[in-house]
Amino acid sequence: MALKVLLEQDKCVASGQCVTAASSVFDQRDDDGIAVLLDENPGPEREAEVRQAAAVCPVLAIHIQS
Repeated sequence: MALKVLLEQDKCVASGQCVTAASSVFDQRDDDGIAVLLDENPGPEREAEVRQAAAVCPVLAIHIQS
């Protein structure tokens, strides 16, 4: 089953942990560092890194549906 990633940008504190964990799925805006979701439906080969990104988010702004 495919993953669906949800990012609550209004909660984001621009720590960059999601980008470190899953740079193919997350990026940060240049102006303020707020996270940007690049791929809301990453393939199964990205599941571990996406789950890691959600786990290390300091404000729990990343949610995964599977």
